[in-house]
Amino acid sequence: MTTVNDATYQLLRQHGLTTIFGNPGSNELPFLAAMPEDFRYVLGLHEGVVAGMADGYAQATRRPALVNLHAASGSGNAMGALTNAWYSHTPLVITAGQQVRATIGQEVMLSNVDAASLPRPLVKWSAEPASPRDVVRTIGQAIHTAALEPSGPVYVSIPYDDWAQETGPEEEHLAARVVEHAGELSDGQLTDLVAALDAAEHPVLVLGPDVDSARGNADAVTLAERLGAPVWVAPSAPRCPFPTTHAAFRGVLPASVDGITRLLAGHDLILVVGAPVFRYHQYEPGNYLPAGASLLQITCDPGEAARAPMGRALVASIGPALRRLAGTVAPRGVQLQPRPRPVLSALAAPGPDAGGGLAPEAVFELINDLAPEDAVYVNETTSTVGAFWDRMDMRQPGSYYFPASGGLGFGMPAAVGVQLAEPGRRVVAFIGDGSANYGITALWTAAQYRIPVVFVILNNGTYGALRGFAAKLNALDAPGLDVPGIDFVSLAAGYGVEADRAGSLEKLRDCFTKALASDGPTLIEVPITTVSPF
Repeated sequence: MTTVNDATYQLLRQHGLTTIFGNPGSNELPFLAAMPEDFRYVLGLHEGVVAGMADGYAQATRRPALVNLHAASGSGNAMGALTNAWYSHTPLVITAGQQVRATIGQEVMLSNVDAASLPRPLVKWSAEPASPRDVVRTIGQAIHTAALEPSGPVYVSIPYDDWAQETGPEEEHLAARVVEHAGELSDGQLTDLVAALDAAEHPVLVLGPDVDSARGNADAVTLAERLGAPVWVAPSAPRCPFPTTHAAFRGVLPASVDGITRLLAGHDLILVVGAPVFRYHQYEPGNYLPAGASLLQITCDPGEAARAPMGRALVASIGPALRRLAGTVAPRGVQLQPRPRPVLSALAAPGPDAGGGLAPEAVFELINDLAPEDAVYVNETTSTVGAFWDRMDMRQPGSYYFPASGGLGFGMPAAVGVQLAEPGRRVVAFIGDGSANYGITALWTAAQYRIPVVFVILNNGTYGALRGFAAKLNALDAPGLDVPGIDFVSLAAGYGVEADRAGSLEKLRDCFTKALASDGPTLIEVPITTVSPF
């Protein structure tokens, strides 16, 4: 016989969940007491930051990450971060402490009332075990559910007096369980897809984040080359599924109906792999497809397939489907020319009407020249996304992370989590001044654990994306668009992070070079000109 606590740690160990991201409260202490030495606890100062760090870590490792939150209040604080995890298919196993089982119905302080309902609909599955004897099995179910396609966050509320209870003999089987997904294209489906691709005169590929793995990237490249097809990244993709230096790469589709249709005009077949069709944002109505075009979608998410407004969808595992397609379609021998890189011209000069701020394009171009070839970028500068994709070279899988739902506060915590997962690569986080304040306490975690992220704060004193929408919606007189007067260098110093301000490209070059040589975190504040995201 053993306790629920000990059996749970053994189960977590078997699944490699030995890093715990958390911010503890009283309900969580019985679980965390006497934590085994082979486990690592990463403390965040706010639950949104905790969930964001775990999100980045899980995306980078491509395995579930364990999150420990405090009852209802802590879970509520993390809900904003869960919007990003849900849409990026991030496998998070979230545990939340519950009050003593016998007192929940009284709604005593720190009770999580109707706990399983709280995080919905931002989790694949949520539960509170019916008894202490069901805790370990429930956590096992959570781990497998989070990892199965489409992967995503799950939630388990656990009364804190359950941890000391004894388990039964049935728990011995849980650690050895294996659950695997085997949903592949049938031979008939493969034949239909290949026939459609071979018959198309001007096919185009649109790739999403579920393609982003070492094998998936390689098969996507092979498929594009055999088809002679240009490649676009799906709108608001949280990861980059294709090397941006490849001749077939064309950029990221805008998040609007009319914008996508205009860019895909002239193609008779649109193949969307590993992405929803499509995640629109700004309302620009139009025809869903260009004239004469049909659409095929391969997704691992039945929900994505069911809610799409057009096209034929197949639900299957993305990696095997891409591999079989890439090996079966007939090569066409078409050589694509790379899209011309935008000319920098005078963008490096400070903008006289913007208080001497640097052009974002110039900032990205300089850092692209200086950063290691295998650098990883976390981007939460919404108004400069276009400039980022125009200037940054990403050749390797796992080089890009972005908030999938647009929920602010992802960037700084996710960068910490990605760097923890990728200690051999340098993470560079581009963060807008508006976004930074939602996850600023991630700096403390980075400093305490000596996590060498380079945070580049692009400061234009406004919510750039919001101001762009205000212009489109004729709402520039709306309040709350600007956030002036924030000194990020002083804030970083207060959290224990080395920081400097770069008002010129020469100073930025110096600051970034020093940051790359450091073994700890660095923040660089860069005043930039205000640009429209549209």
